[in-house]
This record gives sequence, C-alpha cells and structure tokens, in this order.
Amino acid sequence: MDQYELIRTAYRKYGKNISELSRMTGHSRNTIKKAIRGEAWNYKERRKQPFPVLDPYLKTIDRWLEADKEQTKKQRHTARRIYNRLVSECGFTGGESTVRRYVRFSKIKLGLDSPGAFVPCDPAIGQEGEVDWGTAHAIINGEKVLLKFFCMRSKYSGKHFVRMYPCERQQAFFDAHIHAFSFFGGVFPVLIYDNLTTAVRKVLQGKQRQEQESYSKFRAYYSFESRFCTPGQGHEKGGVEGMVGFVRRNYMVPVPEAASLEELNDKLLDNCRLYGSHIISGREQSVDVLFEQEKQHLLSLPLTPFSNIHVHAGKADKYSTVIVDKNRYSVPSRYASYPVKVQLMVDRVDIYFSGKKIASHARLFNNNKWSLHPDHYLELIQQRPGAFDSARPILQWSKQWPECLHKLLERFRTSLGVTGGTKDFLNVLMLYRDYDADEVESAVSLALEQGISNSGGVRHILIYTNAPACIIPQVTGWESSKTPDLSKYDQLGGIH
Repeated sequence: MDQYELIRTAYRKYGKNISELSRMTGHSRNTIKKAIRGEAWNYKERRKQPFPVLDPYLKTIDRWLEADKEQTKKQRHTARRIYNRLVSECGFTGGESTVRRYVRFSKIKLGLDSPGAFVPCDPAIGQEGEVDWGTAHAIINGEKVLLKFFCMRSKYSGKHFVRMYPCERQQAFFDAHIHAFSFFGGVFPVLIYDNLTTAVRKVLQGKQRQEQESYSKFRAYYSFESRFCTPGQGHEKGGVEGMVGFVRRNYMVPVPEAASLEELNDKLLDNCRLYGSHIISGREQSVDVLFEQEKQHLLSLPLTPFSNIHVHAGKADKYSTVIVDKNRYSVPSRYASYPVKVQLMVDRVDIYFSGKKIASHARLFNNNKWSLHPDHYLELIQQRPGAFDSARPILQWSKQWPECLHKLLERFRTSLGVTGGTKDFLNVLMLYRDYDADEVESAVSLALEQGISNSGGVRHILIYTNAPACIIPQVTGWESSKTPDLSKYDQLGGIH
C-alpha cells in the first residue's frame, strides 16, 4: 500500500510520468497505469486451482472418495491413506501436502465429512426438557468409585438438576426423574432423550420408537411426551450434552468426597440451586428469573409419586441367602429353604416372610456379590462352633470389632475352652440386638477390667447400667414414723 500511495502522489502532485515512476519503483508500466487509474493491486483467488503434478491422479482420487460414500465414517479414506496408496499403487512422486490440499477441495465438492450447519432456535417457554447421563469419579466413605450422574435441563431457562447413582438401571432412571420433577416443581410437557435402553426397546424407522412397557407406564403416570434423538445425533439435545460437561468440570473438580452417596447428592443439589444466579451468554436475565417465568407452564405433579418398587417372589437357599438380581442377601438362618417376598428399591432390598420384614440390606449393583448380616447366623454358628473361625459373616464383622472384643474372645476360650468359650462369646454378640454398640463395648471393657469370664457377667453389667433409678424405690420417713400398735396382733388369737 506504501508503493500505491507513492505512485499516485508522485503522479498527481509532482507530475512524474509513467516511465519515471516505473524506474523509481521497479514496477511494470501496466502496474503503474493500474495504480494511476485507482486500482489497488492485491492477491486474488484463482478461479481454478491447478495441480500440475497431481493432475494425472485426480480422477483416481475422486473415484476413491466417491466410493467412500457407501462406507461407514470410521472406514473412509484419510488424506494420508490416499497419499500412501498413490505412492504404493500408482507410483506418485509428489508431496503429501499437495494431496492433502486436493483431498480437502474434493471432499467439499462431494459433500464428504462435512461438519454441517445448525439452525438457531428460540425454545418455547416451559415446553421442553432434555435428559442425559454422565460419568464421573467420587470418593465415598474413603473409597474412589465410578458413578453415573443423571442430568435434566430446561431447554428454555437452562435450569438443571443433577443426581448421582451407582448405575443407569431403570429403577435409578425413574428415581432420578421423580427427584427432578420435585426439584422443578412440575413436569416438562416434552422430554428429549437419547435412545436409552431403559426407555427404548427398539428403534424403528424415522422418529418411531418401541418403548419399554414399564417406561410407557411411567410416562403415562406423569403425562409427558417423549422425544428421542436420531441415532448418533446428540446435537438434537445439545443443551444437556454441554451441561453434562459443565457439571463434570465444575461440580466434580476436584474429585468430590462424601461419607455417603446421599450426602454427595445433597451437595450437588446445592450446586444446582446456586447455578440459578448464573446468566447464560446471550441472555439478559438469570436462570432463576427465566425459570420463574416458565414454571407456570409446567404440568402439575400427581398427588403421590410413582411407585418405584419392584416386588419379586424368592426363596432362601441352604446358605440362608436370597438371590436377587444376581446378588445374594442374607436372612435369619431359621428361614432357610422357605419362600419369601422381596421388595427391590433403587438403594435397598427388603425381604418379607408372611408379611413380616425379616431382613433389610443396602442394594448391591455388581454381580455375584454377597451381603451378609452376621446377626442372621449367630444361632446357627452357636450350634456349630467349629465353623466360627472360618464363617464368612464373622470374618467380615471381626474386621470392624474393637480390640476389647478380641480380648474377650481370647479370655472366654482360655477360661471355658475353645468350644465352650466360642459358644458363650456368641451370646455376647447377640447383645448387639438389644443394646447400642457403644453400650455393649463399654460393658465388655468393664468386664475385662473386673476379670469376668462369661456372657452372664457382661449381660448383668448392661442390665444394671441401663436400669432406671426408680426400679428400687427409695424408702424415706422412718425417722418420723410412729411406733406401730402391736396390740392388734393379740386380736388374731381369737380367730379360729
């Protein structure tokens, strides 16, 4: 541009002619004439890019790329693969950059691997919600575990709900919806999903889906409409796709720690509420302000939440366990070989016999796991004391015992013998049924101090430690009482 200004100024202001300007600048006369006429010279794109070295191979490249239209995206030619094939199969001697440049132009021409474009939309107020799952690590009770987190997001306001689960099974899927609807205070008329197996049984042509029967019942109970994305087109619910990443980067960094899953979910709920003050880029009002506007458009909640409990018939086996969802849960040994009924909830398993609850366990989510309550086996082990040291329930429980229980067991066995001491020690363990753990362990410690070597002494300490002071009424008033009239007894002599 400096040369252009020099030429025009010298010609118009100082009267230099074309020949003089050409000698001064080194430009051709034609270039000088263009500048004088007012045309600023610059680079212009060629209408057609020549590929002189590659020209004999252009039709071959186009044929390979055309055939790629019939192949899956993961098995199509890359520019590197085309270059390698040209070298090995066609004797090409040119550079790879030339091939890359032409392949880029050719793919655009053929419409291959185009990133596509999107239509900007303004979602209707209070009409659509988006649902998705994400994965993240957390530390629960000191152990690092991989968890799934459910996310539901309002398409209009951007308000979202997040809850963690050990798995993505259907009961967790329903439970997450129930908590989300309670959080939003209503139900979105339309919910948009991927083709989740917990909701979709079979993907049909176009937008048609064959839903899982239990999901259809759940959807009908809350009266919302489901909409499923085209397979592989997650951008159709791009808001919640982005929210899953936002949650992982902001709520899960650093890796969250909690004593229980419920405590972790309470922390996530606080984060969801705090997000309400956030103003999304391109909007003028906060998330909470927008949500207050759309809240009145949501469907009202039913009077009672959907019953998310599965009831199964089962039978206690010879190990006094009931197999539920490929895992084993113990019941008291006296119910072995009897039929039972199982109530399966998202986080618990309750087992009933003749309408009476006989066991309750935290639900297991892996396969071939055992949940054994030691209390269920104490009477059985007392009948077979030789199994005490190898009994799985006792081995698992003994890892949590305080040192005083180990010492008490050793004293009992020294005093009463291995068999007798083991049987009597089991009587001490049964005290946990009626007393708090702290009370039992305090009584055991006192028994050790006093040299007690049997379960009766430990029970005696517990009974009298917990006995209220009013059990033995205090006798008062002797010092002021009158001397009794003993003459009344003389009258008894006349009674025959």
